[in-house]
Amino acid sequence: MTNSSPVKLAVVYYSTYGTNHQMAQVAAEAAREAGAEVRLLKVKETAPQAVIDTQDAWKAQQERTADIPEATPADMEWADAYLFSSPTRFGGAASQMRAFIDTLGGVWGSGKLANKTFSAMTSAQNPHGGQETTLQTLYITAMHWGSIIVAPGYTNPAIFAAGGNPYGASVTANGEPLSETDRANIRHQVQRLLEITQKLKN
Repeated sequence: MTNSSPVKLAVVYYSTYGTNHQMAQVAAEAAREAGAEVRLLKVKETAPQAVIDTQDAWKAQQERTADIPEATPADMEWADAYLFSSPTRFGGAASQMRAFIDTLGGVWGSGKLANKTFSAMTSAQNPHGGQETTLQTLYITAMHWGSIIVAPGYTNPAIFAAGGNPYGASVTANGEPLSETDRANIRHQVQRLLEITQKLKN
């Protein structure tokens, strides 16, 4: 990063059991190492607490991330670049992520999401559980905002090694820590997002 003004990146995620939280953490760490100013943000939980309390893993994830701030429209206005990470739900982003997106009408309507860069990541329980459609529908949302989509494409061997796709990092959620291959895939996506954003800022 050669520009004296660092890229401001909002890493916005939702995570039920922890996979997308791990992905967002890897992304935020990689971005900070590259010189970006980063806000790691979770979206607001919309599921009833009574339901969460019936699932130990879900409740544990909620408690584990209690100190992470919730994303707001002001964070979106602040950022130069967005990296969203959401699990797949029936071929689209989780309802919690969609609920956050629905709060952005004001900043969208005033043009404050336009000309920002946007990239996305996802996970599902099996390799063909809707990851690609989840990423594509998030990119369609970004098109409505006027954001500039920065997908990784096939621009690095890490994408092939991870069994990845050109749309964004996609992880098979199995309750295990992310593999080094997955981490490399995420790091490359972040680097590409920052590089393109920096060029637009220059």
